[in-house]
Amino acid sequence: MRMRGSFRGATRSIIAVGFLAAALAGCNNEGSTPTRAQQPDNAGDTAYVETGDLAQIRQHGKLRLLIPRRLEGDNLPRSGHAFVESRELAEAFAKEMGLTADIVYIESHDKLIAQLLEGNGDVIVANLTATPERKKRIAFTAPIVLVHEQVVTRADDTDVKKPADLAGRRVAIRRSSSFWKTVQAMRRKHPKIEIEAVPENVDTETILHRVAGGEYDVTVADSNLVAEILAYRDDLRVAFDAARNRLIAWAVRPRATELRSALDAFLSESRVAEVYPSSYHDDLPGIKKRKVLRVLTRNHPATYFLWRGELMGFEYDLVRAFAKEHGLRVEMIVPPTWGDLVTWLKQGKGDMIAASMTITEERKKRGLLFSRPYNYVSEMVVARKNDKIDSKDDLTGRTQVVSPTTSYWTTLQRLKDSGLMFNLEAAPEDWPTDEIIAKVAESEYDLTVADSHLLDLELAWRDDIKGAFALGDPVPLGWAVYSGKPKLRDAFNAFIKKIYRGTFYNITYKKYFKNPRTIRSYVKFRAAQSGQLSPYDKFVRKYSQRYGFDWRFITAQMFQESRFDPKAKSWVGARGLMQVMPRTAQELELTNLKDPATGIHAGVKYMAWLRDRFEGKVPATEARWFALAAYNAGYGHVLDARRLAKQQGLNTGRWFDNVERSMLLLSKPKYYKRARYGYVRGGQPVHYVREIRTLYDAYTRVAPL
Repeated sequence: MRMRGSFRGATRSIIAVGFLAAALAGCNNEGSTPTRAQQPDNAGDTAYVETGDLAQIRQHGKLRLLIPRRLEGDNLPRSGHAFVESRELAEAFAKEMGLTADIVYIESHDKLIAQLLEGNGDVIVANLTATPERKKRIAFTAPIVLVHEQVVTRADDTDVKKPADLAGRRVAIRRSSSFWKTVQAMRRKHPKIEIEAVPENVDTETILHRVAGGEYDVTVADSNLVAEILAYRDDLRVAFDAARNRLIAWAVRPRATELRSALDAFLSESRVAEVYPSSYHDDLPGIKKRKVLRVLTRNHPATYFLWRGELMGFEYDLVRAFAKEHGLRVEMIVPPTWGDLVTWLKQGKGDMIAASMTITEERKKRGLLFSRPYNYVSEMVVARKNDKIDSKDDLTGRTQVVSPTTSYWTTLQRLKDSGLMFNLEAAPEDWPTDEIIAKVAESEYDLTVADSHLLDLELAWRDDIKGAFALGDPVPLGWAVYSGKPKLRDAFNAFIKKIYRGTFYNITYKKYFKNPRTIRSYVKFRAAQSGQLSPYDKFVRKYSQRYGFDWRFITAQMFQESRFDPKAKSWVGARGLMQVMPRTAQELELTNLKDPATGIHAGVKYMAWLRDRFEGKVPATEARWFALAAYNAGYGHVLDARRLAKQQGLNTGRWFDNVERSMLLLSKPKYYKRARYGYVRGGQPVHYVREIRTLYDAYTRVAPL
């Protein structure tokens, strides 16, 4: 869809090319407590203990990477930084050394250093601030990012501009963080500053949210995390820098000098911590020198989004393949509005636009150079499945409903001017295409228009609508660069020519636009007199009892996930009876998902982890419904829905008719552009939870506990 118009801009305060600090735990959190479903730590299960240097490590053939356990991904990166890239960088180093990367997941930051020194891992791959105290215990690598420690207040608290202005205010921080000593130093000069010790299990992002909500007055956070927050919140502001140029790095044992030297050389060659201007223009040679490709895009299901903790999207996958071919890292940057894509490109805030952008002469006149087309789309009339409408002549007397800020409105107005007799009505400007299509499916709207690839996306989720006919010839989509970058454009052309309609392209296209997202045929449940619900009741009972679930509840979920097919694989790569993501399975240490017992164990263990995350936040009777929603869409999207529910005066501790209503809103730009985890097709988790509840109720009537 080609949008017109704009909204208010967003702040960006990243000062270095690097990686987002571990958002949920915070880069300096050394005191988080594992929940019961997270136990036990797997570091002690490592096959060997090794405290030597690189020569001794090579004898094992593995490089053990100590990483904080992360059963869900970070927030949706909008300013170009993702923690997952840090892990991938470490894996690339291991490969360069001729070693296999062995991920050793640790429950919390406070255990990382001890596990390293005890020989249960070789490198800490976590964003640790290189403080003097830590340097006495471990050896830090070359920095992966350079940050400022920033004092953050509410946006309307404009009185705080310097340390003296903090007098009488409560600065909320964790004792274990590097910020604690920074604020103590300020308080020695300004004794009226108050320091409030925040519990160690409260992450920096939560502290920032509480500042915005008025629970805390002020906090301190690293600039890279602050930039990510300000990309989707406008109710916070940076008051001043409390400390500048703090180094974030990985760590090894003090005597592992050879390993440290090899890491330093690798990180230096990768140029991860180079400090660049916030805006610059470079063609391909300069981009290769910096080793970073900045991609301007939109948070949209056809381009770039977060689902079940995984970053994905058609544009995202294609760009990453191009970047890999050229030895580049990718920074995904999401401007506030569609119109800002071209503006930010001209200003040098990105190197390219990858956002399903139509190649037009008007855009070329504005200074854009386009690649050869990588996709073609048509504007399609969308109708209900059984609607007998086949051509433009059938539009007579019908009503088309589209947003007035889209190209669809222009196309339909042109058709009306040509003499076609139909009604044209405006949908709310902030309604996305999928929301309007849903209204057509529900007969609230008569007809609408959608680009063919967006319609394909909808048809992958539902079967109650159809594309009746195209309103014109297909139009090409291309990647855009600003004038003066012909070498980058030529590289795009060579890449697209090589992959277009090839195996990789076709698999990627089908993944997002063709593969059914759900099993549409409803398999009616029939229970035997024995009370058996599935062929796997023995395993379901075993693990449900271990983790404190009603086995009939888990069976209902398993049916919804896979229809009891242990070989099932979803469009995003989830596998097995409980459709667990491979990365989640790896973190749970239960990787053989095709095995029924293992697949069930992994799913139930993950459900227990999610349920425990909601303990103390929602009533015990509600936790399982929130856990289901998180299992389906991702824990972060449920957090966003609860925050939105609070803003709307709904009960944040009740899923049905409360938080589920807010979840539905997170597919609308008005709401998801301010959400930490961005866009989510909210109707999916809502439907998922309700379907499981219905089936669970049926199971309880035919099978004993």
